Amino acid sequence: MVVQEKILRNVCLTAHPTGCREYVENEIKFVEDTMNNSSDRYPLLDTKPLNVLILGCSTGYGLSSRIVTGIGQKAKTLGVCYERTPSNKPATPGWYNTKVFEEEAEKRGIYAKTINGDAFSDGVKKEVCDLIKKDLGKIDLVIYSLASPVRSDPKTGIMYKSVLKPIGKTYSELSVNTKTKILEKAIFEPATEEQVEATRKVMGGEDWKLWMDYLIENDVVSDGFQTVAYSYIGPKITYPIYREGTIGKAKEDLESSVNYINSLISKKGGKAFISVNKALVTRASAVIPVVPLYTAILYKVMEDKGIHEGCIEQMYRLYSSKLPKQETDNEGRIRLDDWEMKEDVQKAVEEIWKTLNEGEELVQGDLDLFRSDYSHLHGFGYKNIDYSKDVDLERP
Repeated sequence: MVVQEKILRNVCLTAHPTGCREYVENEIKFVEDTMNNSSDRYPLLDTKPLNVLILGCSTGYGLSSRIVTGIGQKAKTLGVCYERTPSNKPATPGWYNTKVFEEEAEKRGIYAKTINGDAFSDGVKKEVCDLIKKDLGKIDLVIYSLASPVRSDPKTGIMYKSVLKPIGKTYSELSVNTKTKILEKAIFEPATEEQVEATRKVMGGEDWKLWMDYLIENDVVSDGFQTVAYSYIGPKITYPIYREGTIGKAKEDLESSVNYINSLISKKGGKAFISVNKALVTRASAVIPVVPLYTAILYKVMEDKGIHEGCIEQMYRLYSSKLPKQETDNEGRIRLDDWEMKEDVQKAVEEIWKTLNEGEELVQGDLDLFRSDYSHLHGFGYKNIDYSKDVDLERP
């Protein structure tokens, strides 16, 4: 089948098997090249024996975490994701990414297995624990990187749906049409109390706590193990729709879960961390109005300053430097957004933002890089791939 990029309302509906292989192989190459040519910015990774569980392992930060720990640290990785398999149409990008990673790990003699199922369910939790007991014995690191618009509560069966809305009042701000580059006004109506709570149920810390409860109860974590969950804060420009909105409140709930988890795992000598990561192009962020505009401007500013990072660079820096040193802010959070939130970076973004006008074309940000990154997430936009050729949907 010939697979072309199909985008509807900023959402890519297809994935290219060969392109997804390219994406994963590029991240692997970065890790291996960096291990051979380490620097102060990206030092050598510790390669002591490690068993890692990645919840949400197939795209974005979760995939990069698996590549850094699995390929860079030679860790045995068990991943959990929920991806559509190929049929008469392509699979989701994460399905192809996972297949490629497992193949590349096998070539290097590194253990890598994946469970494709609903990580929010009790059934998958049991399946994970059974496989840990069978193959790994104990887990040393649990990475929580789940991203889903919906979640069924395993206790009640109630399905909750998250929303992206401000809280308390209507919010209006400039955004950008990623196809035309034209600046447009985006208007958001405030969320109801029910929507705020539903978003917390989906994206907050409840499921992370349930996973830790389950793993501890089943005695599958090692003494001194660590767990890390990913969050985002962002700049004041996006606060009304993000940090002070429904998703931001859910992220605050996720971050506050650290106290409960630390009290739970302290008897094992374990410790929980929140890593606040940088703004990047993800399958979700591309469809959040205002965020693509901010990200495009941020990319340009950080490129000019020589400090731009993608997912793989961020995760390499986390696991080679930040986490081993346990570098945290006053609230105990690891700040991988430290370069994004530098005063000179944010000042430069704000100065550009002041010059923007509705109806004009965005010329001061790197929207081309934003669009390229988004295409790459789905396996498109690589110059060395002929997208007019037939591909095997089963074989990335």
